Amino acid sequence: MNPEYASYCTVDRLFYDAPHRSSGSSGERGELYGPAREPAPEGWEPSRRGDWFSLTPLGVRVPSQGWKIHVSSALDNAPSVLDRVAAYCVSRRLPFKFVPAPGLLHLRNAKYADRAGSGKFITVYPRSDAEFPLVCGDLMRLLEGEHGPGILSDLRCGGGPVHVRYGAFAPRFCATSDGRLVPAVADPQGTLVPDPRGPSFTVPSWVETPPFLLPHLAARAAVSLDGLPYQVERALHFSNGGGVYLGRDTRDGARVVLKEARPHAGLAADGADAPARLERERAALEQLAGLDCVPSVRDVLDIGEHRFLVLEHIPGDTLNTVFARRFPLTVQDPSPADLAAHAAWADRIHALVERAVRDVHGRGLVISDLHMSNVIVSEDGARVVLLDFEAASPAHRRERQIVANPAFVAPPDRRGTDIDGYALACLRLALFLPLTTLFGIDRGKAAPLAARAERVFGLAPGALDAAVEEIERRPDGDTAAVRPSGPVAHGSGGTGTGGGRALPAAADWPLSRDA
Repeated sequence: MNPEYASYCTVDRLFYDAPHRSSGSSGERGELYGPAREPAPEGWEPSRRGDWFSLTPLGVRVPSQGWKIHVSSALDNAPSVLDRVAAYCVSRRLPFKFVPAPGLLHLRNAKYADRAGSGKFITVYPRSDAEFPLVCGDLMRLLEGEHGPGILSDLRCGGGPVHVRYGAFAPRFCATSDGRLVPAVADPQGTLVPDPRGPSFTVPSWVETPPFLLPHLAARAAVSLDGLPYQVERALHFSNGGGVYLGRDTRDGARVVLKEARPHAGLAADGADAPARLERERAALEQLAGLDCVPSVRDVLDIGEHRFLVLEHIPGDTLNTVFARRFPLTVQDPSPADLAAHAAWADRIHALVERAVRDVHGRGLVISDLHMSNVIVSEDGARVVLLDFEAASPAHRRERQIVANPAFVAPPDRRGTDIDGYALACLRLALFLPLTTLFGIDRGKAAPLAARAERVFGLAPGALDAAVEEIERRPDGDTAAVRPSGPVAHGSGGTGTGGGRALPAAADWPLSRDA
């Protein structure tokens, strides 16, 4: 999936749009950081491009490429960090740009943000290679003791939020072998070549690393798994919060899973970073110890700034993978026997997941992020194990959902165990027709979806009624109110169905259409 996809979903319920076009990021000046809200200093030109706000001193020229400086920050110290860096740059007439609003900074550091761009809050452009080490040293001293996420594409300088990389200053592009236009730098012959912006620090082969960066490179290289009793075999998954790795415990040969958490990165909706969510998971799994439907905790350790949770490895595949492998509607004209076999399998799997969720609730916890990729099915199909308890919460608090898969996201009125109940209802339908993402737009689609599943798979009439009622349930208990009798219509009065039910209010068109 394109790492920018999720951020383009946040602006409007019904339409994609660039995140910087949302009213909370561009239209309300009170929601902007001071340097973006206040008049530009005399002799400086302000400009806005995407989710960056630039301030450029008039008459100052910078090279088209070179060593640039990135400053990261968390949400809590961002205003202070920006004010000090802006004052420094203005006093020395250094061009700089920054993310202008807290909402955009949160998106940049969110769990599924682009890992290559995550953490970049401020960019400072030295005017020459000779000026670069001076500016970098000044900013390191200015921001000593400040915290911020590591920038994966850059080299961190010291223990603060200052990072550096060599790359393009001016917007230049070249085509890759598959025809994509990507940012570019010029090689010594003047040929434009790709300026890689991946989740690792690289330097072009023709560029010499300044000597003052060598100690920081050495410090970076010194962080490793050497001396620890674990051997990583391969990566299973990456998010902006960190990786998930398959490995072995070298002491007993047991397969393990190592979950990584990067500080101040991988933010959830409530602002919790990856280490905070990892701690939630550790506490939840220890509370659930002894249940056969959850993995056991083997260890917690720190490697450099990153925290790792070491879990028991559960043999099998995710429910999503098993489902995709056996779903009969992926072939034309499946046989009645195949459809009946799938229906029996779906009933059995859902019953296993439902029992596992009930066991978790019995220990006083809400999972809050139940979906098909967070369930492991054993090879014989007789056991399911629930994964990913980063969003777990005590049931008695009846908290709202903070992380969710789009096909299983609960309505805002669901709290506590009702969140998992909604996910179970979605799973009941998704095991027959995996179209429950529609419910984020219109929960009234549950009934026709269930009816179609009953016809296609030969289920008993009403077999899915309980799931439909749970999905359609409203705070006032009125389920009929969410059932449409006609197509969805869009207009100046908002969005509604032919049956007269209004969906949550949204602008007639997203902001890009107002431009």
